[in-house]
Amino acid sequence: MNTFTLVSNKDKGRLQLVQNTAARVMTGNRKYDHITPVLRDLHWLPVRQRIIFKLAMAVFKYIHSLAPSYLTGDCVLASSVAGRRHLRSANARTPVLRRTKTAIDTREFFSAAVAWNCLPLELRRLSCSVQTFALILKKHLFISCYKRI
Repeated sequence: MNTFTLVSNKDKGRLQLVQNTAARVMTGNRKYDHITPVLRDLHWLPVRQRIIFKLAMAVFKYIHSLAPSYLTGDCVLASSVAGRRHLRSANARTPVLRRTKTAIDTREFFSAAVAWNCLPLELRRLSCSVQTFALILKKHLFISCYKRI
């Protein structure tokens, strides 16, 4: 997946260290034991996948009109843009980047759009409850980050 600019790599690393320490404290593992199996056994997503999860959930809520009213202007779908209605992206529920006045707004929306667009098409086309989508999304992210173990 693409790198998200919402949180710096340095801050992601620090957050991951905190998560690793919390997992070690909960399980009683030593400092130099490998942490990936511990996180997997606890069913915890690593920080990077957790950020993707949160951003994708925000876009899902927006698409299904469940987002707070102050966020409704932040996301535009390709299917609602006049010149894009006949493109493949219109059927895939693809967010379109909007023009913003500040660099921070651009980064935040870009991160959410990138997180959503990196998901498989089957996930983006789901029409289900928020809870069901959260379970399916977490399962997808969990399998994708721990499949090599």
